[in-house]
Amino acid sequence: MDKLKQLFWILLFSFIGEVISLVISSFVAIPGSVIGMVILFLALHFNILPIEKVDDVGTWLTDNMAFLFVPAGVGLMTQFEVLGGNVWWQLLTIMFVTTALMMWCVGTIVQKMINKREKKEVKK
Repeated sequence: MDKLKQLFWILLFSFIGEVISLVISSFVAIPGSVIGMVILFLALHFNILPIEKVDDVGTWLTDNMAFLFVPAGVGLMTQFEVLGGNVWWQLLTIMFVTTALMMWCVGTIVQKMINKREKKEVKK
């Protein structure tokens, strides 16, 4: 029963994200699952929702995340002919550019956080 309650909390935040996505879809397109994860993160961070209420199911979901990508991969392979032609080099270019930008952005943010933490430790 505890697992069902934990799953309920995760699905509730996903549902809230979907509703918000539907409301704001006329001026910005953000997937509801992303909005739901951000709201869940904020609820956990500010202790609105204790981590114990989603810990077991959340851990199980992240441990089996690769399994959740199988339907998307199969769907991509069934539409392989649609992606033929000149689309592959464009997709590869986008993948490499966005991966490089993401690595640079995450590295910069982490480095700034480390520097900020070190400055706080020096002041103590």
